[in-house]
Amino acid sequence: MSKKESPQEIAAKRFEIISPLLDPNLDADMFCATKNKIASASGVSYRTIGRWYQHYKENGFAGLEPKAPIPKQPASKLPANFSEIVDKAIELRRECPTRSVQTLIQILELEGFIQPETVTRSTLQRHLQKRGFGAKQIAMYQQVTPAARRFQKSYRGALYQGDIKYGPYLPIGPKGKMQQTYMAAWIDDATRFVVGAKFYANQTTDIIEDSLRLAIMQCGQPGALFVDNGKQYRSKWLKHACAKLGIRLLHAKEYSPESKGKIERFNRTVDSFLAECALQKPRTLDELNSFFTAWLNEQYHKSGHSGLNGMSPSTAWRTDTHLIYYPPAEALREAFLHTEERQVDKTGCINFNGAQYEVGMKLIGRKVEVLYDTTWLDEIEIHHKDFEPFRAKKLVIGENCQGSKAFPPKFTVEASESRLLTGLREKAAKAKAVPTAQATHFSSIAKEVCVDV
Repeated sequence: MSKKESPQEIAAKRFEIISPLLDPNLDADMFCATKNKIASASGVSYRTIGRWYQHYKENGFAGLEPKAPIPKQPASKLPANFSEIVDKAIELRRECPTRSVQTLIQILELEGFIQPETVTRSTLQRHLQKRGFGAKQIAMYQQVTPAARRFQKSYRGALYQGDIKYGPYLPIGPKGKMQQTYMAAWIDDATRFVVGAKFYANQTTDIIEDSLRLAIMQCGQPGALFVDNGKQYRSKWLKHACAKLGIRLLHAKEYSPESKGKIERFNRTVDSFLAECALQKPRTLDELNSFFTAWLNEQYHKSGHSGLNGMSPSTAWRTDTHLIYYPPAEALREAFLHTEERQVDKTGCINFNGAQYEVGMKLIGRKVEVLYDTTWLDEIEIHHKDFEPFRAKKLVIGENCQGSKAFPPKFTVEASESRLLTGLREKAAKAKAVPTAQATHFSSIAKEVCVDV
């Protein structure tokens, strides 16, 4: 058995290791290089060598001796009524959750419930945590909104989660000015498969419409949509579109992004794509979306996902046997139409979206309902309760002046006189011909009354 080394022997070995550092000719760079060389040769860490050197400079050779171990204090004996003490401390903390453990002990001592210095802070704190009344636990109880519980649909297409994420700046503004881009995305809740995602130059309702249409056309109609409370998701159009298609529109509670955890987690994953974009420096939206589609299909969809027990979203989507419903093209087109109201002017046209559309003379002065697709405005659909729906095209102004369509045949006739004035004159003549009753003279009546008296 090897003999145990004394503190002096240990100090001598440490001195031998750090002795090259005591050379007064070493500058700062040489000092650090020497420390690295000593650490590599001796197997002692760079920081430990520095600490030994500092101890030697402050306390000499004695500073290199190992410190004597601190004797272990005997475990303190808890009071016999310690369980009651914990109950009382819980009661005090429930009265004022911000009270510290030290304050709890102080109150218990002031009330004579425990003797001074018989209960330590660490002991009481440990037992409060075991009972569920630690400081961090109390903070969780005081949260205004409850924690969102995790959920996952059992089959694909049951729920799509949607969100908007800020994208990179691109030189797509006026005169090549850098402009912010935005990504609108929809992810399947059950499989984490991104059914539709694209970058846009704005964050209006139009990007929700375009990305949702893309998602339904590619991966089918979901049973429900789960989105936040942004104005893009509270639009009248989205409510009507979901109602027409039979899709439930669900909104998360305010200030609870964790309830949409799957799309939020995907947004964080997209950060790795944005980091690569910073190196690639795309110049146009088409170029950005081209790289994004490649990254989505070849990287994200084919990588294992922890929420799917290591399975990739692509495999999870393809192996799901639940049938996908694709709505008819005409039903999808009608559901995605926007609706506005316009009044037809005297030329049989309406002004809409900065252009004129010819709707016909039969609707002059009437209000009509305009149904339109934001992606195709060359034609709009006109609805009125008295006529069958029809499509109107933009009014094209040619080189030659062409009058508007004439009124229907025999719409007006020539008149030889004003029938209103003639009728009024005849009515006045008849009224003049009727004899009027004699007026009563009150003076004669007064005389008769005086004679009788």
